Amino acid sequence: MTAVHPISHAWISAGSTGAQNYDEFASDAEITEIIASAPYSALGVEMPHCAPESLGQAFADTLPAAAQRLAAAKADGAYTAADDVVGVYRISGGQDGHSFLGMFAMVDTNEISTTADEPGLVIRNEDVFIEKVRERVALLQTIDHLLSPVLLLQTEKADELQMALAKVIEQAGPAPVNDHDQAGRLHEVWPISEPAAVAELTLLAGGGDLVVADGNHRSLAAQTANLDRFLAVVTTPESVQLQPYHRLVASWPEGMGSVTGALSAIGASVVALDTPAEVPQEPGVLHLHTADGGFAVTLPVPQDASGVAALDHALIERLLVNEVLGLDAGDKRIRYIGGDYSAQWLREQVDAGEAVAALLVAPVRVDDFVRVNLEREKMPRKSTWFTPKARGGLVLAQI
Repeated sequence: MTAVHPISHAWISAGSTGAQNYDEFASDAEITEIIASAPYSALGVEMPHCAPESLGQAFADTLPAAAQRLAAAKADGAYTAADDVVGVYRISGGQDGHSFLGMFAMVDTNEISTTADEPGLVIRNEDVFIEKVRERVALLQTIDHLLSPVLLLQTEKADELQMALAKVIEQAGPAPVNDHDQAGRLHEVWPISEPAAVAELTLLAGGGDLVVADGNHRSLAAQTANLDRFLAVVTTPESVQLQPYHRLVASWPEGMGSVTGALSAIGASVVALDTPAEVPQEPGVLHLHTADGGFAVTLPVPQDASGVAALDHALIERLLVNEVLGLDAGDKRIRYIGGDYSAQWLREQVDAGEAVAALLVAPVRVDDFVRVNLEREKMPRKSTWFTPKARGGLVLAQI
């Protein structure tokens, strides 16, 4: 028995549909530009309110247009149908030269476990923004397809899965699906339908606990919508890396004075930098860039904070966002920026007046991520940026 299964009714990209997942962007304007230049991009379906013809409309009001866009893409041959398949997946190239192996498949929703006393093989480890989940539920109920996968790390059969995926690719020849992402990485998919091969791969992929590395909102949306299964890419720890996950503050709350003074008032150490703010090399210190320059900030760790609560991202949310700024973490003035954006880009956003502050945060250590999962605690929201990212719109699952 396994919690991982082939996709009963899949739609495989024929080209021009691949897209960054909707949470990989610093602003909606970037999404609009991509949809305008690539009308079959899955972004036009997943973020219909960002389509050029829908700007200014509420997300809910653009859902019918999302369904129409997907139907048109299928009718025009942007996808080809396939039944009972898994999609062996390789990501290669890019500046770091890192290679990723994984597999598109369906995973049992009832295996999701969020606490130690909740049975299940799929460990979801991060808090979510509930409004985002509601949007995902409304979308999938309208379009009846899953477009972006949840990224899962296989923890017990990882070595065997890695070797099995490599063997399939070696024997399969050129990939029928090829797509390049914004970082120059090549994404390739081999649809596999031969029953014995599918059985071996799904058994290995489901051979132990599966940790949600990316897609916490998508997995909860599948639960909320009462789906039996959700679309996932199952991969191995060897295939992924952890990058920083930063924050931009779009504007200060009304009456906000000096942010550095407010930080000092709560016991933080604030030291002016002689060089531009960069990504800190070690946790415990964050770099702050404002119109007044760059600062190294060490937030105080409250006496009642331990484990997850003492991680940088948790302290930033609790002390800086909640206490100093008086904002909720879901406030639209807080923008979450993944590791694909450089420190220079973040500083430029502030210097250009697009934001008032950039918070550069050291990446979570892999050991800390593993420890939190083993202790069945939740990671702070938007704290782990795994790369490379599985690309949406390459393999769709029809509900």
